[in-house]
Amino acid sequence: MRHLKKTTLFTTLIFAGLCSFPAWADLNQDITNLQHRWAEVNYQLHEKTRFAAFEALIAEAEEVTDRYPNNAEPWIWKGIIKSTYAGAKGGLGALSLAKASKKDLERAISIKPDALNGSAYTSLGTLYFNVPGWPIGFGDDKKAESLLKKALVINPDGIDSNYFFSDYLVHEKRFQEARVYLLKAQQAAPRPNRQLADAGRQKEIAKALAMVEKKLSH
Repeated sequence: MRHLKKTTLFTTLIFAGLCSFPAWADLNQDITNLQHRWAEVNYQLHEKTRFAAFEALIAEAEEVTDRYPNNAEPWIWKGIIKSTYAGAKGGLGALSLAKASKKDLERAISIKPDALNGSAYTSLGTLYFNVPGWPIGFGDDKKAESLLKKALVINPDGIDSNYFFSDYLVHEKRFQEARVYLLKAQQAAPRPNRQLADAGRQKEIAKALAMVEKKLSH
């Protein structure tokens, strides 16, 4: 009888694992789709078509977070898409998008802080130094640095964690330090299935590095 109970329990656990696998597979595919589409919109589309594409991509990300509200990854990508769209729009009109992105990223951190190699900290930190401070927005350079450093602790060799910290350092006119992190970002290992995003980011790194080298030469 005892052996039967153990066998039944083992079978139940295996069955539960098999049943949960398609859900994880679907989540991973949804995240991959958001990643690929974001890279296309961000790096390949022109302004007239980009804005409409960002709107559609936000709606798609909303559907994914509705399906997986307890997973951090969809919230991260919804936040990234909104923050990128805010950067593309610029001006005070983008502030509502930035605030919405902040909420999404904070939600992700509350679920799983190190999800996607700490990407929520990277994106949230970037928001904090790009958004105006009080009384217009929530911008805060000290908070930005703290968040970006948390991302680096989680992912010290990542292309995004190093690039965005260098971007903050450029913002602070700390060019010598920025150069160190740009070179590290430039040497980051390619990410699986992120060829387009990596190529676009490497172009941004090269452009930033050229600017920093020019600043340091004067």
